[in-house]
Amino acid sequence: MNILVVGGAGYIGSHAVRVLIEAGHRVTVFDNLSRGHREAVPMGLLVEGELTDTQFVRETLERYEIEAVMHFAAFALVNESVNDPSLYYQNNVIATLSLLDAMRLAGVKKFVFSSTTATYGEPEIVPIRETTPQKPINPYGFTKLVIEQALADYSQAYGLGYAALRYFNAAGAHPDGSIGEDHDPESHLIPIVLQVALGQREQITVFGDDYQTPDGTCVRDYVHVNDLADAHLRALNRLEPGKGLCLNLGTGHGTSVREIINACRKVTGHPIPEEMGPRREGDPSELVADACLAKEVLGWEPKYTDVQSIVETAWRWHQSHPQGYATH
Repeated sequence: MNILVVGGAGYIGSHAVRVLIEAGHRVTVFDNLSRGHREAVPMGLLVEGELTDTQFVRETLERYEIEAVMHFAAFALVNESVNDPSLYYQNNVIATLSLLDAMRLAGVKKFVFSSTTATYGEPEIVPIRETTPQKPINPYGFTKLVIEQALADYSQAYGLGYAALRYFNAAGAHPDGSIGEDHDPESHLIPIVLQVALGQREQITVFGDDYQTPDGTCVRDYVHVNDLADAHLRALNRLEPGKGLCLNLGTGHGTSVREIINACRKVTGHPIPEEMGPRREGDPSELVADACLAKEVLGWEPKYTDVQSIVETAWRWHQSHPQGYATH
């Protein structure tokens, strides 16, 4: 198929581009490069533009005879969404609705959407199933939930076939070390810990060690970025007009902050000093996926099931790109 990958210059989007190309699809990347990297996009695939320019997006869809869209172009920093909710409603809601309108005008009816575990808020029962009530506790999670509702409405009214994939903690890098994680500022735990190993930070701060977890630190479900990309490919092949899929993507295994730090110590051979900090407001003690539905519906199973193998791919990227994409 001809596929438009919106946000394909970003972390997860760039890995999805690779997987789609390897599967034989023809890919066009649409990105404004505000948070993505030109270097992450294969030569000749990038179209620069703004999603809010509905007419230009429509023209792009028609010019490249696009049959399906994958959408990764959201802002995803929880604290930033709290401090500047306007930015998040403009980018994550208004721009996405503009994209959906451009698709309607161009007659494109297949859509794969990057959603998030943040739509669940602080669930009372873990592991988290798709039937868990969605009660987001920050603007980021709420903007994603708004689009999930819009997709359900668009599907019923306009025949859109869609998948909303609710990620848990994306992690790792392409196994060959050519593309990986490069955020400014960096907010994800594994790259922050690896920055200590690279000498770019003095130590790692652990935010709270008094949670109701085995070692007192927060537990999260880390899923490899290539496994996420594979799920997008599988979802693309299961889209049906007028029907929607909402699926969790995670390994079903929780890993604590302290376990992540120890895995990074083992992989890098660096002592990685740590200090204890206070709890961060709004940090649930445990977020782990029940991803049985994705396995049942998509035949999807993560290939990276232990956190050390995920850290190894991340370390390969960070060693060869210590300054991210600006390294070369």
